[in-house]
Amino acid sequence: MLTFLIRRLVYMLVTLALVSVLTFVIIQLPPGDYLSSMVAGLSAEGVQVNQAFVEGMRERYGLGEPFYIQYWKWISNILFYGDFGQSFEWNRPVASLIYERMGLTVVLSVSTLLFIWAVAFPIGIYSAIRRHSIGAHLATFVGFIGLAIPNFLIALVFMYLSFRYLGQSVGGLFSPEFENLPWSLAKVGDLISHLWIPVIVLGMAGTASLIRIMRANLLDELNKPYVVTARAMGHPEHVLLLKYPVRVALNPFVSTVGWVLPGLVSGATITAIVLNLPTSGPMLLRSLLTQDMYLAGSFILLLSTLTVIGTLISDILLAWLDPRIRYS
Repeated sequence: MLTFLIRRLVYMLVTLALVSVLTFVIIQLPPGDYLSSMVAGLSAEGVQVNQAFVEGMRERYGLGEPFYIQYWKWISNILFYGDFGQSFEWNRPVASLIYERMGLTVVLSVSTLLFIWAVAFPIGIYSAIRRHSIGAHLATFVGFIGLAIPNFLIALVFMYLSFRYLGQSVGGLFSPEFENLPWSLAKVGDLISHLWIPVIVLGMAGTASLIRIMRANLLDELNKPYVVTARAMGHPEHVLLLKYPVRVALNPFVSTVGWVLPGLVSGATITAIVLNLPTSGPMLLRSLLTQDMYLAGSFILLLSTLTVIGTLISDILLAWLDPRIRYS
């Protein structure tokens, strides 16, 4: 097991190094830079731009230097000083902007992930062992609905229902009176009261997908010889299910951690805009549109890191669940 973990950690570090290079290449691909976009926008509005100021800013941020020098300054500052650079648009350190958004993003993402597992796991098992029941057909129908309807459309429906029938403030994660207050028990309670709408909206597609994965894999295991033998030996049905076929069927279920974590952070951008959520998705989109390269690159690097970490967690859980994986 130790050899398995060391090998996976080495793969993870190499992957992150390659991802950092690709990230910086991607954010450099569009023609021009933030200053060029800013000058073009001001010129379109009829505002005269001081070229000496622009050149001074370009020299200050190193925008005129070769690609590899810009990359080394960026990645070395991140590794050695925790400095992600300066946001051109916000005129603030990127680290402070990320920390402001990532805290609530992580809370929302973890809550959504727990919701997905808590709902998909029992429903997937039930729809497999009672596959011809009304409940199983209803779960399949809801699963198709969850996969077919875009999250932002579900968000609009929930916003209408919560405002029309529950009288709850629509959009955001806080009530207006709590939004700018320091953290307290009352503010945490207000956050929890607003959290359920985005959690359900963001979790619909993931829940529907994992229900079908769990159902399909468990159906594949239920009629295998080892299950028939265990049942013939007199094992109680619930013990038999949880000890053998469910554990094997969990492999694909657990492996989804690698794509669920970054998917929740970046894939919910449109939904976050619709619900007015103070998460990282809208800020990432804005940074890409304005070519705020250090902010955009840092967000992409963090999302890539989440993907790699999620994959590592999946590998560890899979090796724990199924010894064949770590020994092969």
